[in-house]
Amino acid sequence: MHSSDIDAFAAAQREWSLRYEQLSAGRFAGELEHVQLPGLRLVHERTSCAVRQRGLLGTGHVGIAMPLGLSGHATFNGQPLSGESIMVGRSEALDLCLPAGARTVGIVVELNLLDALWRQLYQKPLSRWIERQLVVQARPTLAGALHTVHLKAMREVAAVPALLHDERTALQLRDAVLIEWIEALPAQVRTDELGGGEARKRVVDRACEAMLASPEAPLSILEVCRRIGVSPRKLEYCFRDVLGIAPARYLRAARLGALRRELLRQPGAAVQDVAARCGFWHMGELAAAYRQQFGELPSETARRRA
Repeated sequence: MHSSDIDAFAAAQREWSLRYEQLSAGRFAGELEHVQLPGLRLVHERTSCAVRQRGLLGTGHVGIAMPLGLSGHATFNGQPLSGESIMVGRSEALDLCLPAGARTVGIVVELNLLDALWRQLYQKPLSRWIERQLVVQARPTLAGALHTVHLKAMREVAAVPALLHDERTALQLRDAVLIEWIEALPAQVRTDELGGGEARKRVVDRACEAMLASPEAPLSILEVCRRIGVSPRKLEYCFRDVLGIAPARYLRAARLGALRRELLRQPGAAVQDVAARCGFWHMGELAAAYRQQFGELPSETARRRA
């Protein structure tokens, strides 16, 4: 899929429930490729703007992924990402921030399938840390090989889609890719240092919930701090650590994104009326901020939808 609509891009990912927020300015462009094998989905994704992805990847699955082409702030559930980081976690809770132009390769695998293969490879049950939301470092020298195997498998299916209809071939391809991902994981993982990152993410989540609770009457940053019981300095630190941007900038981007969704959802509605319901009263200032964020005026968004 290729899309210039961030919400359509999120909704196109079958059987998953995702929400994308555009954090940086510019026209959004997303490229997405999924290959569904028995019990395993291969993913390759790219977005032109910095985004925050949140949501669910079904139930009873584990997601394992790597970011590519990082050129800015990137976190997974509040933990920093680097070029050879691997994100691992149960599929019921995803919170991923990536910079503009970043790509992601990854898999979403049925938990039972992963556990069975893990036992075959290591003669022991699946490690308990695999069910946490963790960032680990790939085993030395294996990250590049993993990218190559993953993308080669996707290219093979794209070139010959009939491969998916041959059960034996599909299973062989699935197992080859899945083993590469498992082998790239480190032998030992420490989870005793997660507390600080999880605490900062909780602050950010509570603040975001307060910020967006009443779009028609948005809170100031000071009011948000009072509501959740933290100082402005702590809120600033938590936002920059988890999302890579200041609270005020995030609030502005989230409110503009909410306005855009309403304009697309209500074709024919007066822009000024929709803007007022979203807490925007100064149309001149709104037009300039909206154009900077999305590369078009609110009226152009509304006309395009109509």
